[in-house]
Amino acid sequence: MSKAYSRLSELPRGRAEGPVTPGCLVLEGGALRGTYSVGVMDALMEAGINLQATVGVSAGALNGISYVSGQIGRSARSPLTYRHDQRYFGLRAFFRNKSPFGFDFMFGELTYELDPLDIARFMDPARRFVCVATNCRTGQPEFFEKGDSLEEIFLATRASSTMPYISEMVDIKGQPYLDGGCSLKIPHRWALEQGYENIVVIKTYPDGFRRDEKRGSRMASMVYGRRWPQLAAALARSNADYNRACDELDQLAASGRAFVIAPSTNMHIGRMEKDLEKLGSWYWLGYEDGKARLGELKKYLAK
Repeated sequence: MSKAYSRLSELPRGRAEGPVTPGCLVLEGGALRGTYSVGVMDALMEAGINLQATVGVSAGALNGISYVSGQIGRSARSPLTYRHDQRYFGLRAFFRNKSPFGFDFMFGELTYELDPLDIARFMDPARRFVCVATNCRTGQPEFFEKGDSLEEIFLATRASSTMPYISEMVDIKGQPYLDGGCSLKIPHRWALEQGYENIVVIKTYPDGFRRDEKRGSRMASMVYGRRWPQLAAALARSNADYNRACDELDQLAASGRAFVIAPSTNMHIGRMEKDLEKLGSWYWLGYEDGKARLGELKKYLAK
């Protein structure tokens, strides 16, 4: 086993208690940057905030599974234990999964044996779980909701987390899919359209961060433009779409329509961060940011 995070034993553990909390949790992606969101979710679970719906993109979807199952610390243990394990990430994972992340390991041995998911609690219909993947033919985001089949929602979550350019598309019922972040990086509008009064958004970049709107369009055209023109177009406009979403979230937060939690400082964590001590500090930042905002959040949820 490769070296794990030095403070692994200090990560919180336990099961979330308390009733289902009205509202929707919205989770941005960002690969291993999503470890920040895990810290926030662990703080929420410890405080008994178990939102009735969770919608996530990419790593947000992956990490949201343990929030819905109420398992504190589980989504943090995975990257902080296995980041340098070839079954989880690296060449072995790539050869087996056509992706740098080992989804067969994540949704197989890890889920059922090494750190078992509470499947019964995750599948409980009292709480909704929705992940977003991008249809490569249309370039549009599609929403997959947990139903009766664990295998189907796992496959959709895998599609949601399959990074463009370096990964093979995931087939779902004859349609090719990639990372939800290709077409939609923060799915807060889904929560609005579903009529949720309480919307809690966890971002993986600090407030004020905006993307370079010109970056990436040339690569998208080169890689996908000929065969998958709608996907290429979605990727080309994705940074501009993200900036508009952040502007809209700022307005929603200011008006009290949404509650946004974002990193209080930028630690410059890479999407495939190798430094586990740095990644662990990123988790604790999320955990402490979440705890620091609990008073405000409870007032928001009680309005």
